[in-house]
Amino acid sequence: MEDLSSYLNDHLAGAVGALELLDRLIKTYQGKPLERFFAELRGEIDADQRTLRELIDRLDLEESAARKAGAWVAEKFLRLKIQLSESREGKMGLFLALEALALGTTGKRSLWRALAVASETVPQLRALDYSELESRAIEQHDRVEAKRLEVAREVFKSGRLSKASS
Repeated sequence: MEDLSSYLNDHLAGAVGALELLDRLIKTYQGKPLERFFAELRGEIDADQRTLRELIDRLDLEESAARKAGAWVAEKFLRLKIQLSESREGKMGLFLALEALALGTTGKRSLWRALAVASETVPQLRALDYSELESRAIEQHDRVEAKRLEVAREVFKSGRLSKASS
């Protein structure tokens, strides 16, 4: 169960980081259409995090405070890379934030798939509807990816690539 505990806590830490990032995005885009997009996504990720916490509790495992704190700190460092504003640099920051969220939703889908398979041999894991959870992760990813590509179109359309970046 130690491996399972570590795995679940890694994903719980990822959710902590995602929620921190989404809180920042919601604040940055307050009063703009992106605020609603990020607020809806935040609500869904918060629900997924609660499901994961309930599973950890049901399995009588402990949440790793160190992993959650690490995710919180990592998100703070990520702020240095992801600058958010209406400027060109801010649009690139939005693109990078969306890319991080897209990767996170892909990881979450992998989590639910792995737990579905593991539930075949670990009865304690059978309490969740992994198919539904996976479908929600796919839907989240698709929405985030569509927005990421929309922003990519803006960010990269008029920018010239510098020799240093090639």
